[in-house]
Amino acid sequence: MTQQVHPFAQVNKQPRSDEESGTLTSDQELKRKKRIKLAIYIAAFAVFQTIVILVFALTVMRVKTPKVRLGTDVTFQNFKTGTQASPSFDLSFTAQVGIKNSNFGPYKFDSTIATFMYEGVTVGQVIIPKGKAGLRSTKKVTVTANVNSNALQSTASLGSELGAGVLTLNSQAKLSGKVELMFVMKKKKSAEMNCTMTIEVTTKAVQSMNCE
Repeated sequence: MTQQVHPFAQVNKQPRSDEESGTLTSDQELKRKKRIKLAIYIAAFAVFQTIVILVFALTVMRVKTPKVRLGTDVTFQNFKTGTQASPSFDLSFTAQVGIKNSNFGPYKFDSTIATFMYEGVTVGQVIIPKGKAGLRSTKKVTVTANVNSNALQSTASLGSELGAGVLTLNSQAKLSGKVELMFVMKKKKSAEMNCTMTIEVTTKAVQSMNCE
């Protein structure tokens, strides 16, 4: 007996309408735009972060050499000078040494000696005690100096200066210390002072102060 095989009935697939196709296309386009926008945001953030890091490295993390200067506010306690014919000097005065720290971290320095000279000859010394200049600030240290002409071998130039009514002294010092950044980074920095002070003998006052 022969069995009759019936073919499966075909499933009729309805084609998508134009409205459904349009909805899918617009969803895909929306997702694509969101992805592009997200990529732009990520790229912009990466560029901004790079700029911030670069600025931080060039400003905050850059270690500058502190500056040491002798202030012009000098008060004389003793002021004795000779004449052009018999030149000499014997001075006692207080002055302020300023340590300017422009870094974004404190500068800690050791004690050192500041030397006063007349034409390269040492005529007096003072001690600058150890201390700390805060971040982006100036530390002022008051010192008392006693200088005299006892060590001078020749007083010819001194006689000429006193005859002109002035006395020129040079002060030098070198500070050794460390700049601390972010509480973890420490970098050694030496700061030097080299100032020339011109004193007017008649008024017993500082006429000018030039620091290199």
